[in-house]
Amino acid sequence: MNNYDVLIVGGGAAGFFAAINTATQNPNLKIAILERGSNVLSKVKISGGGRCNVTHAEFIPDELVLNYPRGKKELRGPFHNYMTGDTMQWFEDRGVPLKIEEDGRVFPVSNSSQTIIDCFLEEIKTHQIEVLLNHSVQGIKYENDTWELETTKGVFGAPKLLIATGSNPKIWKLLESLGHQVIAPVPSLFTFNIKDSRLKTIPGVVATDVRISVLNSHLESEGPLLVTHTGLSAPSILKLSAYGALELAERQYKFQIKVNFVKYDFLECLEALLEFKTMFPKKTILKSSQFDLPKRLWEQLVIASGIPSDLRWAEVNKQQLQKIASQLTEAVFNVDGKSTFKEEFVTAGGVELKGVNFKTFESKYFKNLYFAGEVLNIDAVTGGFNFQNAWTSAFIASQQLSK
Repeated sequence: MNNYDVLIVGGGAAGFFAAINTATQNPNLKIAILERGSNVLSKVKISGGGRCNVTHAEFIPDELVLNYPRGKKELRGPFHNYMTGDTMQWFEDRGVPLKIEEDGRVFPVSNSSQTIIDCFLEEIKTHQIEVLLNHSVQGIKYENDTWELETTKGVFGAPKLLIATGSNPKIWKLLESLGHQVIAPVPSLFTFNIKDSRLKTIPGVVATDVRISVLNSHLESEGPLLVTHTGLSAPSILKLSAYGALELAERQYKFQIKVNFVKYDFLECLEALLEFKTMFPKKTILKSSQFDLPKRLWEQLVIASGIPSDLRWAEVNKQQLQKIASQLTEAVFNVDGKSTFKEEFVTAGGVELKGVNFKTFESKYFKNLYFAGEVLNIDAVTGGFNFQNAWTSAFIASQQLSK
């Protein structure tokens, strides 16, 4: 058996962060990361469109937890221990300057995820942590105060074990066989597939602030909306997909959404349209976009209202204005399926949170078994929040692993 002081399963963000911080706190430990694939940090590489959205500039724990559909209650304590500011300081201290963008997302100044990867690989080298590739874990057992891991390339043992394997069904099965409950995973953070004549010709158009609700449910969100070649995306949709992950999976991703493009209610919108009628009598409705809506979107909604292309504001009747108001404030779209958001794949599901002590991220059933990152039933909306869960859980676990 290959013996170590600490074994970490999973060569992603959480696994690397835990290994590095464990070694930093106790340089005498012999640490190995076991990774089933032939490369490490693959999710870090593609995240944030290849720029790596490391965290979010939200510095109040009680506000930060609101971005986690699952894990909100459990993360409040950990975030008081290790927060977004600590993450930023960690990278800055290691020569990775960060910047905060307008929407609060935090990126390396280099705009390249490779900067983050290089930082991690440098730290791994400095602390002489072994990274063992193509080591897929086949079995886990606990005997004589030692964790024994059977892999495709041999048997490994250590008194302390951290699982940071993200959404890995095989590891979840092994944890279930040990006695941990696992919540069946479903996708979170996805875009909506919609075939609709109003959207067909305008991919790339962005409405900056809309209100969306899923019909026959309590799900709603606000924010930017992007028309894509396959349907709708951007934060307003991703938020709905995260908070509605379980419900939308149950509906097999077939449901209806109602979009308010102008944030006025129907009657307020109608009133505004009547004002435009007196303000712009000679202009054609189709060509005079209102409410700061993109021209192409305005045109599609006007066409969908059945308004002739040459109709002027002076000539429009109340019934026609009501149809426009309806398209602007309560446009219904049929969703039929989902697509992965960029290349980022996040799941709702994982190790049941009741079985974990969130002061230490240790299993409540086994001594010296720890968890970090997305292997737990914790997930967040887009914006650097999933990474912050990885950093916080990995750091707090490292405080125990290093003892």
